[in-house]
Amino acid sequence: GRALNYRQFVYLMLNKPEGVVSASTDKRDTTVVDLVGDAYPRRELFPAGRLDKTSTGFVLLTDDGGFAHDILAPKRHVSKTYTVVIDTPLTEEMRRGFAEGVTLADGTALSPAEVEALPPDGLTVKVRLRRGVYHQIKRMFGVYGAGVNALHRDAIGGLALDENLAPGQWRELSDDEVAEITRG
Repeated sequence: GRALNYRQFVYLMLNKPEGVVSASTDKRDTTVVDLVGDAYPRRELFPAGRLDKTSTGFVLLTDDGGFAHDILAPKRHVSKTYTVVIDTPLTEEMRRGFAEGVTLADGTALSPAEVEALPPDGLTVKVRLRRGVYHQIKRMFGVYGAGVNALHRDAIGGLALDENLAPGQWRELSDDEVAEITRG
């Protein structure tokens, strides 16, 4: 006698806290999927993309493998935006290098990225990537002798992390928000 609200797929915005791993399961650590608990029984949720254990911010959880593949595929160019705290002020050399595409120490050539200093001291920067590789931001700054003290993902595509979500909290995305991810 109750109306059913069927959704083919689930899309969740989660504000990942530090110390949680971006995985579906882990034998030692709490995962981003663990934070959702039993809210979606019989759904195989997984993170569409990863953040390091020490990083924080927007993680998209879904059970839509096709959508996850589409937004992670390099040819789609869905951007990810981060606020990063580095241990030395941003230089013009770093800015130029990011814009041209950094070549990592192992010879991996990366796609161009945007970086800009945020006031007041240049130690906090905004980074926008269109393609990501393992520990990319840390490795990019490492090429210039700079270390990363904190990394927070602010947005995926055109969708920003809901500022009302405290670390560890999550919420469902509307259809419009899911579409916004591919617009950025």
